[in-house]
Amino acid sequence: MMIEAASHPSDKRRLPAAARLGTLTVLAVILALAGVAAFSGMQRWVALAVAAGVALAAVALGLHVMFRAQVRRRVRNAILGLLDRDVAPALLTDASGRVAHLNEAARTRFAATLADDLAAMLRADVADADGLVHRLRTRAMAGGSGDADLAASHGRLRITAQALDDGLLLWRVLDSPDPDAAARTLPVAMVRVDEAGNVAPANAAATGLFGAEPLTLERMFSALPVRSGEINLVSAQAGTTAMFIATFPGPEGRRDMYLLPSVSITPGEEWAVFETLPVALLKLDPSGEILAANRMALALLGNTARQKQGLGDLMEGLGRSITDWLRDTAQGRPGKTSEFLRLTRSDREMFVQVSLHRVTEDDADILIAVLSDATELKTLEAQFVQSQKMQAIGQLAGGIAHDFNNLLTAISGHCDLLLLRHDQGDTDYGDLVQINQNANRAAALVGQLLAFSRKQTLRPETLDMRDTLSDLTHLLNRLVGETVSLTLSHDPVLGAIKADKRQLEQVIMNLVVNARDAMPEGGEIRIETEAITLDAPLERNRARVPPGEYVGVRVKDDGVGIPPDKLQKVFEPFFTTKRTGEGTGLGLSTAYGIVKQTGGYIFVDSTPAVGTCFTLLFPVQTAAAEIPSVGPAGARAPAPKHGDGVVLLVEDEAPVRAFASRALQLRGYTVIEADSAETALQLLRDDSLAVDIFVTDVVMPGMDGPSWVREALRQRPDTRVVFVSGYAEGAFGETQSSIPNSVFLAKPFSLNELTDTVHKQLN
Repeated sequence: MMIEAASHPSDKRRLPAAARLGTLTVLAVILALAGVAAFSGMQRWVALAVAAGVALAAVALGLHVMFRAQVRRRVRNAILGLLDRDVAPALLTDASGRVAHLNEAARTRFAATLADDLAAMLRADVADADGLVHRLRTRAMAGGSGDADLAASHGRLRITAQALDDGLLLWRVLDSPDPDAAARTLPVAMVRVDEAGNVAPANAAATGLFGAEPLTLERMFSALPVRSGEINLVSAQAGTTAMFIATFPGPEGRRDMYLLPSVSITPGEEWAVFETLPVALLKLDPSGEILAANRMALALLGNTARQKQGLGDLMEGLGRSITDWLRDTAQGRPGKTSEFLRLTRSDREMFVQVSLHRVTEDDADILIAVLSDATELKTLEAQFVQSQKMQAIGQLAGGIAHDFNNLLTAISGHCDLLLLRHDQGDTDYGDLVQINQNANRAAALVGQLLAFSRKQTLRPETLDMRDTLSDLTHLLNRLVGETVSLTLSHDPVLGAIKADKRQLEQVIMNLVVNARDAMPEGGEIRIETEAITLDAPLERNRARVPPGEYVGVRVKDDGVGIPPDKLQKVFEPFFTTKRTGEGTGLGLSTAYGIVKQTGGYIFVDSTPAVGTCFTLLFPVQTAAAEIPSVGPAGARAPAPKHGDGVVLLVEDEAPVRAFASRALQLRGYTVIEADSAETALQLLRDDSLAVDIFVTDVVMPGMDGPSWVREALRQRPDTRVVFVSGYAEGAFGETQSSIPNSVFLAKPFSLNELTDTVHKQLN
């Protein structure tokens, strides 16, 4: 199943954009015609200039509309990609519940009930599937998300609904663990009772107490009703026994009843019994003031809870006033009785799930709060959300970078052609140089987008970190300025690493610039290298560094530091603590992407008002031999004046194809152009056509570059190949490397880079 177009409020905004585009186009034509027909002299040129400006505005608006549509398509494709990689059953539906797409886990989970309607697929597991889907859909459309934890035919299910753009909803269906597993192993007798007084289930301790699994309350107690929080007479197997009864609301309207021996329980000290329960419990008055806390609750709260303290002083994150939540529960108003809250512990970050229950004690309403540690659950949830966000941003950035690389190739390429026809003394020469430099700056920014998505093309070589840092020292000293000193210290014995020197220098410069900005009053930046041997795996910040030999690089400063709540976000793209205009938020995310793509690790330690230390770990290169880099990199030999050979140029982007064709012709090559793979294969059917080299884009509508080249090489096996693409070389896996006599050239490329690559392939 594939996603179908759904109506969305943003679709209505496209009509005014299209109308404005048409209006601007018509206005430009009218002004141009009026300028030619009605005016003369300077007036004609003014009218034509205004018409040209309106036409440019129309083009810009058209590009804006196209770009918005393309971004929406890419976001939708990114969502589908994340959905298909989700290990949990996940589905996309429209607002009516009709299934638009489901992943492989969902196909397996619902193989027996596969249908076009989500409710139909859930009927085998849930009694009121239609009502459940309607409730969750309504919550998601109103508040962004909805969830339900309910009993199913084979256990328990947790179903979540998330509202997306275009009226779509993302559903995940999870089989929840058995909530009674822990209760069954309690040393305390525990039974679950429904509204009719029937018992199901009872744990092993309760079965042992009664000699068999009790079925009703009448068979368990000598007298009814059962008084919670008091001594009751229990009809046990060994005879009538006085026991203390504690009852708490359970799932689906049932009650969880605990039966505790009444030995040593005296009137007025019943709360002490709760110390023996393996559940964190708080006793609260309706205002949220803590009346009592058992041992498990104190341990969970960090032993900070005390009488007369408010619940709001211990936890936060409800979104509304905790006092209002407590008051609504105490007054029996409908609403959520269970919430996830963050503890205000200073030693570490912890989350708890708090369930509130109203009970009566001495004719007064009080609240019992049942706490459970939800830190691991919230951590996993945060990791999953972060993974989805980073993957979606990475895919979107990769696609946008590809399109921008095509544009930049055409801009910088035609600028190179113009520079060939102008000397430095020409008035236009400086303007062309400015265009070229700004195109290169744009290419660097696109490189940053590819870096944090780990999709840039790397040119790895064997490096000694001491030499790399020494070569960089002069530039770093200029970066830090006069008020900041830079100190380098090296381990005398360092192994070699495998990395792209240019990208590694970018990482070090980003870290040094951040360290400089963290010390506005001046200070010292220390760069240290160290040989590190790990005999056991190093687990830190959800990363696992395997044992082995590593080269460590530390960049330390004495700056303002990073607050603990922001420390885990520093590597996120576009996250910055600097003021507007002082940073883009791409520096550290770029460094993270480069280090990870190199096979290394990056960690950060920081203490506010003390300083920050970034630690880089790179695996030592065991083999000393360098792997020669493919394609042009680093310093190049002077471009040849003339070439000799026939080039078949296959490129679907007309501006890129025009530039590449002219560049190759200027070097003396004969160029045959094709706008698609199919056209290229049609040309090659002519056996009399001699072709020495294929220069082809990788990603094209219809057949892609590697596919048509493989087919063409069957008849022309000795033909050389140059693949060009706005995507990174690694995005195609082993496809390009499996084709003989082929190299890769990343966009944007210059005139000399293109002609040099073709020359090297032919010679």
